[in-house]
Amino acid sequence: MTQISIRGDDLTTDRRLRRYSDIRDLLPGPDNPTPLVRLNRVTPPDGQLFLKLEWLNPFGSIKDRAAEYLLAGLVERGELPGAQLVEASSGNTGIALAALAALTGVQLTVTIPDGVPEEKKTLLRMLGAEVWETPDDLCPVDHPTDGAIALARSLVASDTGTRYVMADQYENPDNVRAHYETTGPEIWRQTGGRLQYFLAGLGTGGTITGVGRFLKEQDPSVRVIGIEPQAGHQLPGLKSFQEAKQPGILDWSVVDDVIQVDDDPAYEVTGRLFREEGLIVGPSTGAVVHAALELGAETGDVAVGISPDSGLKYMSYFAERLGNEGLLTV
Repeated sequence: MTQISIRGDDLTTDRRLRRYSDIRDLLPGPDNPTPLVRLNRVTPPDGQLFLKLEWLNPFGSIKDRAAEYLLAGLVERGELPGAQLVEASSGNTGIALAALAALTGVQLTVTIPDGVPEEKKTLLRMLGAEVWETPDDLCPVDHPTDGAIALARSLVASDTGTRYVMADQYENPDNVRAHYETTGPEIWRQTGGRLQYFLAGLGTGGTITGVGRFLKEQDPSVRVIGIEPQAGHQLPGLKSFQEAKQPGILDWSVVDDVIQVDDDPAYEVTGRLFREEGLIVGPSTGAVVHAALELGAETGDVAVGISPDSGLKYMSYFAERLGNEGLLTV
């Protein structure tokens, strides 16, 4: 038998073999897309509904894309290294930034609403981030006194002897660019340009703006639908603009319609996705799919929705609802 000798330094990244020399090589892009999966049971009466499974990114959410671009932008502008990074987050951006910061030796402080699931706070601490909790439930933008964003910005403006820089996902155009250059092209290629609807939750505005802008440049007839929760919601990562300032990067010119979704139907559909599709998704995915079911798509229409993160980050939320009859049917 012929023996093959492979030197250690020859084992570089080879995506055909799914072999990677660095976890960052798993970050998504047009040549390394996240899966697009069709729903077969939780579907509209007509048409096809696909979910973009962003929780299969290396750090567990769609925010991996933004975090990579936000951090690279800070480095390119000379703001890092030499400073500590601070970011306000409802969890996912903070987790992705914490992982990338750990890999690059940057210290990260995350200001986070205390209403965010404990699972996310634990992940941040496990990744080495310093976690500062704030009283606001789900991170309304520019809370007047004690919001997570206000706290992060106060650290940047402080004169404590430590220089802080903020990635600022709500205002930083690198967030939009991440989705314009990666998520949008992936969806267009994966559907062969045959989609009529794109649905995404309203949060920082980066995803819906970047993807919507790209898709409309390819085909202006694609309808871009934003999903907005009700005020006082329990859908982390989504923003109700009844109680929050609109992020500066959100471009309404690419949004054709907004569908509001209550917590209960969002969690009900989330449960159906677990049990009928085998998809372990977070509650914001349930909100997106509930909205897609309300669209009234015609026969042959293709809709693509963003599934931002995994349900594993929300087990405490699910456990509470499972204990309340009727909120999650089993």
